[in-house]
Amino acid sequence: MMLIGVGVLSGFLSGLFGIGGGTVIVPALVFLGLSQRHAAATSLAAIIPTSITGVISYATGNDVDWIAALLLACGLVVGSQIGSWLLARLPEVVLRWVFVVFLVFVITSQIVFTPSRDHTIHMTVITGVLLALLGVGIGTLAGLLGIGGGAVMVPALSVLFGASDLIARGTSLLAMFPSSIAGTIANTKRKLVHLRNGLTIGITAAIIAPLGTLAAGAVSPRMGANLFALYLCVLLVRSLWTAVKITPGLRERFVRK
Repeated sequence: MMLIGVGVLSGFLSGLFGIGGGTVIVPALVFLGLSQRHAAATSLAAIIPTSITGVISYATGNDVDWIAALLLACGLVVGSQIGSWLLARLPEVVLRWVFVVFLVFVITSQIVFTPSRDHTIHMTVITGVLLALLGVGIGTLAGLLGIGGGAVMVPALSVLFGASDLIARGTSLLAMFPSSIAGTIANTKRKLVHLRNGLTIGITAAIIAPLGTLAAGAVSPRMGANLFALYLCVLLVRSLWTAVKITPGLRERFVRK
């Protein structure tokens, strides 16, 4: 039941914000007893079915840039392999702090920038190259942290490439699909994926994601950004405390103070 609850929440937020849901799934799986490494790998597997229904929901409203998604996906596939390789090698404490820094970056971007509702991506050769390079960077984070990459991709598409908030979300969901598959295959070979848990969360999230998409169209871009930032702040507090607890010497200092 706990896994189904995580699937419901991550699916709704996936459709609402254009993310894979890993920012919910990873902390939840860690809370349920998985290591950060196994939680990240299992989360990436859960994102596969979630992204499918999310893309379909946004595509019906013409809110997907297919060319941009293809270029991002090419970079994401490469980056996810790098991230998966790092995931199997970096210490647990490093993974926790990388996740904290990642959340701070995304929260800041949501507070500072307000996306439009009607802009599209103006595609040029330079834009295409930059999208592919962005995909490599985000794919590395996705493989390392067990996220789909949407939490970075959505604000990046709006801030750097001028996409509307809805197009950024729909394009993000489409782009993360092949990279999630590639990363999951790599993680499975390294025996990091708890497949049953991932499928339970992912299938539940896939059913719920269209409801989040409907909610995304009903709120203004500024309100959507504020809600996303608020949600990430809650995650940041918990992730920061978790990172402090497993950092040698740091928890004792906080307790003494």
